[in-house]
Amino acid sequence: MVLDILKKTEALLEGHFLLSSGRHSNRYIQCAKVLQYPEEANKVLKVVTEQLSNIQVDVVLGPAMGGVIVAYEIGRQLGKKAIFTERDKVNDTMVLRRGFEIKKGERVLISEDVVTTGKSALEAIKVVKKFGGEVVGIACIADRSKGTLQYPVYSAIKLDIESYESEECPLCKENIPFIKPGSREKIF
Repeated sequence: MVLDILKKTEALLEGHFLLSSGRHSNRYIQCAKVLQYPEEANKVLKVVTEQLSNIQVDVVLGPAMGGVIVAYEIGRQLGKKAIFTERDKVNDTMVLRRGFEIKKGERVLISEDVVTTGKSALEAIKVVKKFGGEVVGIACIADRSKGTLQYPVYSAIKLDIESYESEECPLCKENIPFIKPGSREKIF
């Protein structure tokens, strides 16, 4: 069902993409395409919230940009507070603003649209720990991490999409130009 919704909303793209991690890929999940339809977002993220039925969550935290709408929808479905981190442009780190807070001991679920290397989620986790919160896992629409993260990942779909370091990318070797569809200005 989830794959059908991703295809129907044109969220699953084919081509040559530069990911926010700096890696390259021949497929890309543009979750904003599915999230623009609230009813479809509800269905996709219901798959995730069903996996969380036995997990105590106090706060859902999404790193901006990709995790904001996901946090809202998961928070709505769980009946929990949903907040987000955003990038401080001065020191290029994730921070809580807008009066958001995490209280010591609160159980926090990190939300993302897609998890590949977990870079944004791990940055958000640093914020949670700074405030004394406890991370209970990472929730996402699409999990591309292949089990490499130290936290449990609750996803609507697991996708095995290859990614490459730029010097090893077969698409680069074929001189196929890439596009950078993510929201990060800086590539790491």
